[in-house]
Amino acid sequence: MSEKNRDRKRSARERMLQQREADEARARRKKKLIVGGVVVAVIAAAVVTGVVVQNERSKPETPTAAPAGTIGDKNLVIPVGAADSPSVLTVYEDPRCPACDIFEKQFTQTIEQLEDQGKLQGNYHIVSFIDRSLGGNGSKYGANALACAQDVGHFRAYHDVLYKNQPQESDDAFGQKARLIELSQQVPGLDTPAFEACVNDNTYAGWVSAVQQDFDKSGFKSTPTVLLNGTPIYPKKGDEQISPEKLVKWVDEANQGKKLGTTGSPTP
Repeated sequence: MSEKNRDRKRSARERMLQQREADEARARRKKKLIVGGVVVAVIAAAVVTGVVVQNERSKPETPTAAPAGTIGDKNLVIPVGAADSPSVLTVYEDPRCPACDIFEKQFTQTIEQLEDQGKLQGNYHIVSFIDRSLGGNGSKYGANALACAQDVGHFRAYHDVLYKNQPQESDDAFGQKARLIELSQQVPGLDTPAFEACVNDNTYAGWVSAVQQDFDKSGFKSTPTVLLNGTPIYPKKGDEQISPEKLVKWVDEANQGKKLGTTGSPTP
């Protein structure tokens, strides 16, 4: 082979090597771009999802219908007791919340006595966040049924019946509308065709959603959240552990020198 031919073959091999290296470099760049694009797409999707969720949670919602007698901004609060009572007990509760059940079993009698004496008005915010974590509809349907009971003046009695018959937190029994209607039979005068239609039609679904949105924005993280005249008192007021006797004492101290609310027929 002549020297000229050897040089030509050497140049051809060098060009092939250079071409292969160029192809491999191009492939590596393409792979990086693809991986980077996927990451960006995932991040973008996460951001969009987060924004959507946050918007859904923070989106102001005014319910198209609210139960009779509700008060406050957008009528999201169910009041119990005389409106002119000197003290207000604010309670955030979820129908599926076991801690709320413990609170109710310990304090219901005392709270209702204070309400009936015109010392205290209960302001109930019926939230429904447990459905989010455990699935089901028991919180939402239970809250709607309570709104239906409020419509006909039986909120307090039905509220007490629900907590006396609360299932385990993981048991979505209140997600069965038939169960909610069955329990209403324990409240004289509540189980009517109108009440059953309200429960079955989920009439106050929008109101229930609005109450939950209001809770999401409140800064409170759990239920029950209980405040006396705006001050948290459960499980403690400052350093003092709450008890029925302490609750009466705190209410009497707050009402000192003030006219009690109008008393009459106890709140149903």
